[in-house]
Amino acid sequence: MKLKVNEIFKSIQGESTYAGLPCSFIRLTGCNLRCSYCDTTYAYEKGEDMGLEEILTDMELLGCNLVEITGGEPLLQEGTGGLIKKLLDEGYKVLVETNGSLNIDVLPEGTIRIVDIKCPGSGMSERMDWKNIERLRDTDEVKFVLSSQEDYTWARGIIDKYALLDKSKVLMGVAYGKLDPRPLAEWILQDGLEVRLQLQLHRYIWPPGTQEGTLLRSTCRHDTLSTRD
Repeated sequence: MKLKVNEIFKSIQGESTYAGLPCSFIRLTGCNLRCSYCDTTYAYEKGEDMGLEEILTDMELLGCNLVEITGGEPLLQEGTGGLIKKLLDEGYKVLVETNGSLNIDVLPEGTIRIVDIKCPGSGMSERMDWKNIERLRDTDEVKFVLSSQEDYTWARGIIDKYALLDKSKVLMGVAYGKLDPRPLAEWILQDGLEVRLQLQLHRYIWPPGTQEGTLLRSTCRHDTLSTRD
């Protein structure tokens, strides 16, 4: 079984309740959405076919117990579940970041699922699989990326409608360059909303245009550091 991998690298986890921790990232190729603020358009098509054992070897080289599988949209590839199962069996803690448009229950038990609920500003909110809210576990996390105050008001309504705070951890962040985090902090405080405000730490440490973390292999950057080319 092979997966199409866009890049593998080690960085500081920039989002979720695991923000600030060293983390190995496996970015898979392909996405079924086209969000207005997407910062990983390079992962839409480019990728290298890799076997599961090959990917596991890369994880050993990077040396982090925390691993995130992201994209693109990792649930598009049938082999994603098999890779996660192998990582879990090897003792890794596995996060999966998904855009919320596909059934999250295809992922193995023990996966920490970070589900992005697409706000109207993304241009993709109509593509959500709302049944995923019923599938949430208390170890999962739900993320809203906001582009405006209208997005905030919409997200607050979704949180209330589906009682999200009773189902999982809820995160709110801003689309980089579209909304300043200060007004978001003020809205959360004014409303007494018990969500976690998250900043994209990696964006502040490595601004756009600079290399993030330690890049092991990539099909889209010229500074690949692959040890097996």
